[in-house]
Amino acid sequence: MIAATKKIAGGLVATALVLGVAGCSASEPSRPGAPGAPGNQNTKKGAAEAPGSVNRPIGDGSTAYTGSQPNVQKPQRLKPGEKPPQFVVFSWDGAGEDSQKLFSHFREVGKQYNARMTYFLSGVYMLPEEKRSLYTAPQHSAGLSDIGFGDLQGIKDTATQVRGAWLEGNEIGTHFNGHFCGPEGGVGTWSVEEWKSEINQAKSFVKNWKTNTPALKDLAALPFDYDKELIGARTPCLEGQKNFMLAAKDMGFRYDSSGISKQIWPKKTDGLWDLPLQLVPMPGRAFDTLSMDYNYLVNQSGTTTQGDPSQHEYWGDQMRDGLRQAFDRAYQGNRAPLIIGNHFESWNGGTYMRAVEESIQTMCTKPEVRCVPFRELADWLDAQDPKTLEWMRTLDVGQAPKDGWTKFLTAGPPAAQPTAPAAVKPAEESSEG
Repeated sequence: MIAATKKIAGGLVATALVLGVAGCSASEPSRPGAPGAPGNQNTKKGAAEAPGSVNRPIGDGSTAYTGSQPNVQKPQRLKPGEKPPQFVVFSWDGAGEDSQKLFSHFREVGKQYNARMTYFLSGVYMLPEEKRSLYTAPQHSAGLSDIGFGDLQGIKDTATQVRGAWLEGNEIGTHFNGHFCGPEGGVGTWSVEEWKSEINQAKSFVKNWKTNTPALKDLAALPFDYDKELIGARTPCLEGQKNFMLAAKDMGFRYDSSGISKQIWPKKTDGLWDLPLQLVPMPGRAFDTLSMDYNYLVNQSGTTTQGDPSQHEYWGDQMRDGLRQAFDRAYQGNRAPLIIGNHFESWNGGTYMRAVEESIQTMCTKPEVRCVPFRELADWLDAQDPKTLEWMRTLDVGQAPKDGWTKFLTAGPPAAQPTAPAAVKPAEESSEG
């Protein structure tokens, strides 16, 4: 895969791939949230303790152990011949609450349509601007961040949303800190030890936000032990995955969502579930793009996040319809989990937020569909017979078992699954990406 990087407006970085995919992820905006000493890790999870039955502050009280997470579904192994659920994961890079109020909005959307999601929190959103020197990104001087830092209101609002989201059964992952992308940023060149430093700092910002923002010391704690809660991530601009995964494996992570793949069943890489963004249709165009709002944007308005207003409605419809086509070919075919990435942004008039909301409404209300966080998907995958997953990985994009799921999952590996029509169209190089 050949990539070419270029700067675009607002400090964003796009990576144009020869597969006709433009962009990998966007830098989040500066928002109105430092590492202090690591929090006290003297709490242990009691297996018999029900949600809400305990409240043990950890460290400075920024977090607390409150029992098992409520509103989650326990995994079940597939019965012989049982069709797998259609999993859909909606995830948010750099999750934080700002004046747009999109974090709180999509929590309400999730509750309305039975969708629980993964919020990849950026640690610097919990670090106040005046304490910025507490953050030192690998290969950078202290106090630098491409997405800014927090302020009192932003930290308060983000903490409130993170707390509520977790209690509703959503997952809190990490998008790390300063979001340094491209050749000048260096994320793609970080060593394993540098990734461990970045991870530890991101965790520390969340575990010590009350120490770093004393005015908020009376606010309710985040209701989880972040050392145990944090099991997955997506790297900035999808860069540096290899060394990140090596670091993450040593630090107790269970999955990563920084890769790129077709819509097929996932596998483990270096001991972690590799749950990548996927190549999905770009309606009206001769290529697929990545299943993320930013990648649709780059293929539509290029280097600007506020393109031609007369095109906003069409661009949102194009993303919505592309995601629906991706959903339909999985739902009616191989049932591979659909992974969708987003940002809390109002790019191109907010058209991508509309597309995501309409996708949630359409997908998450269908029979046999589970809109869940990555954690719950990883739990389900771990509960399955490895041979069953291996067999399901023989199904190509949009390909249902030839003789039905019952025979497919009871008779052993299929002898000769027919090749499905190519779902990814021929590569098309374009100056647009």
